[in-house]
Amino acid sequence: MILSRILEHKKAELRHKQSRGYLSELKKRIQDAPGPLGFAVTLEATRTGSSPSLIAEVKKASPSLGLLRPEFSDRFDYLQIAKSYHAHGASALSVLTDKDFFQGSLDYLREIKQSVPLPALNKEFMVDEIQFYEARAYGADAVLLIVAALERQQLIDFYALASGLGLDVLIETHHERELDRVLERLPEARLIGINNRDLKTFTTDLEVTLRLAKRIPPGKLIVSESGIHQRADVVRLVEAGIHAMLVGESLIRAEDTAAKIRELRGVQVPSHA
Repeated sequence: MILSRILEHKKAELRHKQSRGYLSELKKRIQDAPGPLGFAVTLEATRTGSSPSLIAEVKKASPSLGLLRPEFSDRFDYLQIAKSYHAHGASALSVLTDKDFFQGSLDYLREIKQSVPLPALNKEFMVDEIQFYEARAYGADAVLLIVAALERQQLIDFYALASGLGLDVLIETHHERELDRVLERLPEARLIGINNRDLKTFTTDLEVTLRLAKRIPPGKLIVSESGIHQRADVVRLVEAGIHAMLVGESLIRAEDTAAKIRELRGVQVPSHA
């Protein structure tokens, strides 16, 4: 199971960061940092009748596919990718910071936030308190909590910690049991993510979003994640009442990022002349 391997490795990785000096340094950087941008507020304000808000992902590699583009082996221009997303209509960014499985970096997040005026999600496997201070210190506006990766009390405690640091929280679910746990244990949670990717097999199915969205009460912001490749997928999300979509691979692998964003958002209708 890929998720289990990632979590086991992540816990070992974080043991090397457990020092009072490092935490104190992070807290000092947070004190000197500007306040987070409103991730959820931005998503709510930028959705339209024809398209959910777009959270565009800066992603170099994945465990199932390896490098998403061959040229990334020599150069991964994360800053240019983020700027392109901003220029062509993304509402927010998602930045992969896991090093070993996704070849991401917290430095990518820090540099992007210094140059691109969009709210950013720190896309990471959060399993330890230190990661929330890292996220805030490196400029994140929101963090991801994966229900499948956390014990029930951890989920509650981490949500409180993130909120206390001024971070919005995207809580990721994949099936009914996880969603019901969130609705029961964290009724105040506003951002509910539905991951169409099975974290055991890494296969995707958009039906997961369509099925789970029906269980979510009004007042929540629903984010569909993964498996969104073409305009037809987005139309299905709009019809299901989805508020935002997180798209990574199809944007990264597109030859023309601007055209792909226009296609997904329904801004440009292809000519059949």
